[in-house]
Parts: sequence; C-alpha cells; structure tokens
Amino acid sequence: MLELKNISFTVDEGDNSKTIINGLNLKIDDGKFVVITGPNGGGKSTLAKIIAGIVQPDEGQIILNGEDITGLNITERARKGVGFAFQQPVKFKGIKVIDLLRIAAGKDLKIPEACTYLSEVGLCARDYINREVNGSLSGGELKRIEIATVLARKTELSVFDEPEAGIDLWSFQNLTRIFEKMRKDITTGSIIIISHQERILKIADEIVVLADGKITKQGKGEEILPQIIGTDAAVDACSMLNLDKEGDK
Repeated sequence: MLELKNISFTVDEGDNSKTIINGLNLKIDDGKFVVITGPNGGGKSTLAKIIAGIVQPDEGQIILNGEDITGLNITERARKGVGFAFQQPVKFKGIKVIDLLRIAAGKDLKIPEACTYLSEVGLCARDYINREVNGSLSGGELKRIEIATVLARKTELSVFDEPEAGIDLWSFQNLTRIFEKMRKDITTGSIIIISHQERILKIADEIVVLADGKITKQGKGEEILPQIIGTDAAVDACSMLNLDKEGDK
C-alpha cells in the first residue's frame, strides 16, 4: 500500500515561488489500477516524480507498505520495488533490448524468458531482442520496451507518467490493450498512471483528479469518469492527436 501524507512541493520562479503540490493526502491500496488525471499544470507529473523519488517534497511523508521512504532517492526506491516509466523513454546507444531487460530483472535472463516479456507488450521477440535501444526505434516501440522492463522488474508499485505522450494513434491503441491486460493480471502491488485519456481512464479501478496541487475528486472509476467526460481532465485520443475519428477506420 502507498500512502502520501500532507505532501507539499514549491518551486522558485524568480523572486516568487509557486506551490505545485499543496498538502496532498492520498492512499492507494494493493491490487489497484489507479489513474491520476486533471488539467494541465495541475501537478500530476510532479506528483509522479515525488512518488518515484526523482523530486523530494518540501513537506510530508511517503509510506510504502508501512515503511517511510520519504528520504530515499530514485535508486533506493527502485530497490524497494518502485518502478517509474518516463513520458519520453530514455534511449541507450550501444545497449540492446536483451541487455536492458536483464538490467531491469537484476539477473541474467535467458532469451526465452526475455522474449516472453516482449510478447506481453505486443512485440515480436525475434525482431527486437537484439535491437539497440536508440533512435532507430519509434516512440511507440520505445514505450512498449520500457513497459517490458517494468514487467521484468516485477515491481510492487509501477508509476507511468503520461505514457501516451509522443506516440501515434495506432501505438496508443496497442498501449491501451497492454494496460487492460496489466489490470487483469494484478495480484499484488499497484499501478499508477498519469493520464487524461478517456481510453485509459475507462480501465481504472480508481480515478484521482488533481487540480492546482490538490485532489478535487477521488473514487471508483465508473463513478468519477462520467463527472469529468468532456473536460480537460478526460480527453479523447483522437483529439489529442488532432485526428478525425473517421480517418482511423
């Protein structure tokens, strides 16, 4: 279980300061697929980075499975079972996909096991296992490889920061199917996704709406989603990509 207690975070802007997260309290139980949404600039990505340990809060506590991890950095939290997927996956020149999966798993994965993780994210293993994780891969391919590394790590808590960013509609549709499968397969731990895409929000067990650094709504997905449809907290993927739905047929 993840619990955030009175989390606050402020940044300096010249002679002034701006509060990004303001006294936030949030509890996420094990076995939950949670989507945090809200208007742009509301603090969603900052909150994801605070949970992962990339950014330290000015105030408050972060409790994971009863342990205070507030003072731990991203590496130390990773050892505790916290996984983080960036908006823009990192490229690694000279490192192959198999190498990245082995690093994520923390062991010398055999090829068949590594291929299983790639298959789970819809990639043909023989086409990708020896590819370099570099600019030759598309944004959608990089996203799916990054998710495969999260699966290989078997994290207690997986945090995805706007996974739909920078990918085309076809890749987004495949990404949605992967998340649908991940939700069905949750047995322990939790998944948190930062997103305002309706198709991802529809998968959520719980939806948390964040605006101006505060939680304005929180509850079961089927209860919260109808309240935010049509707002900037819930955007259709076709609109996001400036695509006409007819053109997707």
